Amino acid sequence: MGRILTSRDVEFAVKGGSVFACGGGGWADHGRELGTTAVTVGRPELVDIADVPDDAWIATSAAIGAPGGLTDWQMLGVDYVRAVELLQEALGEPIYGLIIGQNGMSSTLNGWLPSALLGTKVIDAVGDLRAHPTGDMGSLGMANSPEATIQSAAGGNRAKNAYMELVVRGATAAVSPVLRRAADQAGGFIASARNPMRASVVREKAALGGISLALELGEAIAGAEPAGGAAVIKAICDTCKGDVLVRGTVTAKTLVYTNEAFDIGTITVSDGTKKFVIHVMNEYMAVVEGDNRRATYPDVITTLDGDGRPVSAGHVREGDVLSIFHVPKARIPLSASVFDPSVYPVVEKALGIDIAGYALQPL
Repeated sequence: MGRILTSRDVEFAVKGGSVFACGGGGWADHGRELGTTAVTVGRPELVDIADVPDDAWIATSAAIGAPGGLTDWQMLGVDYVRAVELLQEALGEPIYGLIIGQNGMSSTLNGWLPSALLGTKVIDAVGDLRAHPTGDMGSLGMANSPEATIQSAAGGNRAKNAYMELVVRGATAAVSPVLRRAADQAGGFIASARNPMRASVVREKAALGGISLALELGEAIAGAEPAGGAAVIKAICDTCKGDVLVRGTVTAKTLVYTNEAFDIGTITVSDGTKKFVIHVMNEYMAVVEGDNRRATYPDVITTLDGDGRPVSAGHVREGDVLSIFHVPKARIPLSASVFDPSVYPVVEKALGIDIAGYALQPL
C-alpha cells in the first residue's frame, strides 16, 4: 500500500525540496500551488518502487527551464497533466507512475497533480536527489543511449501566445535540447513528461527514496522553525549529515540568462577573510575557496538566509548574509545519471571548470 499525500506533506515537500534545490529547482509558491491543488482535487499516492510491477511504465515528470527569475514565464498545474496525457498517447500504453528528475522548490511535487487527476502513482524515486541544470543529468543514464525514447512538453505564457505542446521521439541526447529550446520559446519554463521505462529499470538506476528524504527534511525544518534560524540550520545539518562551509556576505553576482534557458554565472560570498565562489548553471554546481575546490556536483550545495530558508540563485542579492550548506555525495543516494560521463561536457563548457573529475570518482 502506498501513502496518501496530504496538505501537511505539501509544506514538508516544499521545505525539504527547497534545500535539495541547490539554488534552483523551481519556485516555492509554484510548488505549494501544485501540491495544494493535488491534495484538494484528488488523492495523490506515494508508492515505493519495490511495490511496483516490473513491467509497469514509469516516466519522469519535470519542469524544464531556468528558475532564476530572469524571464517572464508561466506554467500551470494543468501543463504537467497535459504533458503526461501527451506521453501516454504517444506511447500507446498507460503510464503507471511518475518519478521526478530532481528534488526542488517545486519539482518535488511535479508528479502530484497528475496522480490526483489521472491516477498515476507518485513513485518514491528520483533521477537526482538534488537539482541540476540539464535533463540528461536526471535521465537515469540514458543521456548517451542510442535507443529512441519519447519526450513531451506543454506550457508557455498564454498572454504572449507562447503556449505550446510537443512530442519528440529520438535518442535522449538529440531530443532533450529540443525541449530546452521549447522552454525558452515558451517564456523560460515548460512542463514535460519524458523517457518512459519499465519499473525494473527505474528500480536499478534511480536514486531510491528521494521524495521521502525531502519530506523527512521538510518535517525536521518545520519542527525547528519556532526556535529560530539557528535551530533550523542545525536541523538541516543534522538531518542531511551536512555542514556549513561559510557564513558571510554576498560581495558579487554575475548571473545572466542565455537563450538555451540557462542562468549562468558566479556568486561570491566572503566572511571578511576568505572568499567562496559559487559556480552557477541554474543550480549551484561547485564552490571554490581560493585554489581549493570545497564542493562539486553531485554534492548538495545550498545557500541559506538567517532564518534557515534556502535562497535561490536568482533571488541572491549583493549585501545578503548567507550560509553555504554542503552535503558530500557519499552521504546521499545517487542515480546512474551521476556516473554517466556524457552529461558533463556541456556543463563544464558553460562554467569553464571541471565537474566530471570529481563526480565520476568512486565513493
